[in-house]
Amino acid sequence: MRRDQFQSPLYDSIHKHIRYSLAKEYDALSPRDVFHGVALAVRDRLVDTMLATEARYRKAKVKRLYYLSIEYLIGRSLSNNIINLGLMDEVRQILDDMGLNLDQVLSEENDAGLGNGGLGRLAVCFLDSLATLDMPAIGYGINYEYGLFKQEITNGYQKEKPDNWMANGTPWEIVRPEEVCYIPLYGKIDHAQDRKGGYNPMWLDWKLLVGVPHDVPISGYGGRTVNTLRLFTARASNEFDIRIFNEGDYIRAVKQKIETESISKVLYPSDAVRSGRELRLVQEYFMVACAVRDIVHRYLRDHDTFDAFSEEVAIHLNDTHPALTVPELMRVFVDENELSWEFAWELTRSTLGYTNHTLMPEALEKWPVSLMEYVLPRHLQIIYEINQRFLQQASAKWRFDSARIRNVSIVEEGEQKLIRMANLAMVGCHSVNGVSALHSDLITKKMAPDFFALWPEIFNNKTNGVTPRRWLKLANPHFSKIITEAIGDDWVTDLTQLRKLENYADDNGFQQDFLQAKRVNKERLTRIIRDTTCVIVDPDSLFDVQVKRIHEYKRQLLNLLRIIHEYLRIVQDNIEPSHPRTCIFAGKAAPGYATAKNIIKLINNVAQVVNNDPKCKGLLKVVFLPDYRVSLAERIIPAADLSEQVSTAGMEASGTGNMKFTINGALTIGTLDGANIEILQEVGEENIYIFGLTASEIEEMRLSKSCDPIEMLKEHPDLKRVVDTLSSELFSPGEPGLFNWVRNNLTEHGDYYMHLADMPSYIQAQDHAGSEYRNKPLWSRKAILNVARSGKFSSDRTIREYAKEIWGINPCPAENIMALD
Repeated sequence: MRRDQFQSPLYDSIHKHIRYSLAKEYDALSPRDVFHGVALAVRDRLVDTMLATEARYRKAKVKRLYYLSIEYLIGRSLSNNIINLGLMDEVRQILDDMGLNLDQVLSEENDAGLGNGGLGRLAVCFLDSLATLDMPAIGYGINYEYGLFKQEITNGYQKEKPDNWMANGTPWEIVRPEEVCYIPLYGKIDHAQDRKGGYNPMWLDWKLLVGVPHDVPISGYGGRTVNTLRLFTARASNEFDIRIFNEGDYIRAVKQKIETESISKVLYPSDAVRSGRELRLVQEYFMVACAVRDIVHRYLRDHDTFDAFSEEVAIHLNDTHPALTVPELMRVFVDENELSWEFAWELTRSTLGYTNHTLMPEALEKWPVSLMEYVLPRHLQIIYEINQRFLQQASAKWRFDSARIRNVSIVEEGEQKLIRMANLAMVGCHSVNGVSALHSDLITKKMAPDFFALWPEIFNNKTNGVTPRRWLKLANPHFSKIITEAIGDDWVTDLTQLRKLENYADDNGFQQDFLQAKRVNKERLTRIIRDTTCVIVDPDSLFDVQVKRIHEYKRQLLNLLRIIHEYLRIVQDNIEPSHPRTCIFAGKAAPGYATAKNIIKLINNVAQVVNNDPKCKGLLKVVFLPDYRVSLAERIIPAADLSEQVSTAGMEASGTGNMKFTINGALTIGTLDGANIEILQEVGEENIYIFGLTASEIEEMRLSKSCDPIEMLKEHPDLKRVVDTLSSELFSPGEPGLFNWVRNNLTEHGDYYMHLADMPSYIQAQDHAGSEYRNKPLWSRKAILNVARSGKFSSDRTIREYAKEIWGINPCPAENIMALD
């Protein structure tokens, strides 16, 4: 490694950390060493601003948001931080002078394994926007040692490997051992009385957990504000361990320590067995209890009473996982601070907000009462009391309607009593929002119509958004440069500025620049595909991309059935597609979700046949990229020509992948589901390929049972031919019957996700897209207009709406504090 020529304070800081933090000699550095040196130097700057930001908030006595999420899908942090701090050119020059490539050093960082999919990625986009907008906020979550899993593909099957993302350490976390939280768990309730003879339940014999905070600086664009993401690691209580050791039971003491620390060991432990379900419940409570403890501690530093609590504190629940915040906040108010129930409930409801992210019944968490009583006996008592008081209120409105009372009850009666966490959240929060216009409408009409009838004023919509800093400026630097040269760089913090690109949609020079930037991205992805899968693809082909969690409702199977249809047209009918196409899949299936894992196997088997058939050479390729993650998405999305958003209408809450593709100039082919509807409204129907049944049409067909898959196959021989291949050995040579499950699901089991019903219009829309792709001026015009009209889908807009309409928080920029001085 050659000696540097360029010197600056950042250069000095990097070299200081290489020597004194890493204890490395300059001439013996690996790229990973350099990554850590650069990251620590950048962290120094973040810490300075983070401390100044906190001091600014405290001086201004601002109301602050506390955001609770079980996931934060951060990805790599160094690249995002140097973009936000405006250090990209300086870091690049320093590394160039060291004889290192910036991309090589950035690639040394592991994706942080703190999330799984859209829920966690949205949370991080929100944190980015909060800091960029100078909004006072703290995120709370769990510091998972292991992420969901690393996905490998063996013989076409998904294999899960441990994702020990912190194996080489992380430079971003700041441990705060002096601020640990002590959390009670398990135990029993002593039904005692107070000195006045009133009921005074005592939670006794609990096990004590310790939550150790790790702070991650979250930089806003421009470097003015750095907020904090506080992640908690579970540790055993020292006192508890010492007592066991003193009793001489060393093995039991070690076992107790291991069991305790497993709470923050892995994201989403399997809930197929009771121990897994118990661990997931404990994880959710651990996060909630640590967060509430920290929030209350912060508030009481400056207050002697709770009178101003809801005026200075807004707590938001990102889906149902943090719903235990409702009884935990009540417990802290009533049990620990002796507030009256009525005042505590008023504070709790006025402080809490809840975002619902799904209508899927299996995702609306329900916990067995027996498990809740074992793990959290006091919280179960509080939930029962909340429910009793709430049902009294509901009964006053629906005195003779027992069905409605049952629907809204937090406790689901039955052979096994269950606690409905979504109902708990709706009862305990002053605001309930969905994440797209359709989704929010379906919440009030399908998921919670009785709650809507009772409290219509608490329901609202906040359409999701994505941060343009990571998903356009960072992920697509070539296109970003072209945009900035055309309209300036205000779009980075005001995405509506992209509307100015409409003036360039018909400009031949700008179209050529756009196509060239797309070509660069496609060539980069081509190399990744080659290196990862050994498949050679043509960057001049249409890149048709579906990358997301594998699930039946997201309908990777629909896409695959169409690919098989295209393949059969080529090899049996001698009909070539209008343009060569590369179909790219990526995504993980939950380890216990057999159908999703079988879809991955089918994709890989179809790819094996198609890619090795000489008749398809130069016409069709199929690729599955393993281990989908943020850093891979940053390479795939800018390279996409066509974005597959084909979920069964009415089942996708919003989607944010669709937005990321749109702002990067991919055209959408999709159903009228989630935020696709709003993308259609923004970009215009001529610039998007919409197909399929609507949510209301699907609901009507399901109720009337008017869609007969067998009849569909009789009416459409081309569909029957596709389905028949899955009962043959065409895609499973030597393994007869391997994919019979597909035919069974589509025919005998009623095709719940409407693959066959939507297939004819899907094929038609795909043919239309393929035909238009051949016309480069037409396609580039449509793509540029998609980008120009995507301003609504910035998470900055979403956060402003939350801040104004739910949280009641305001920006606190540095200049405001200077004015106070």
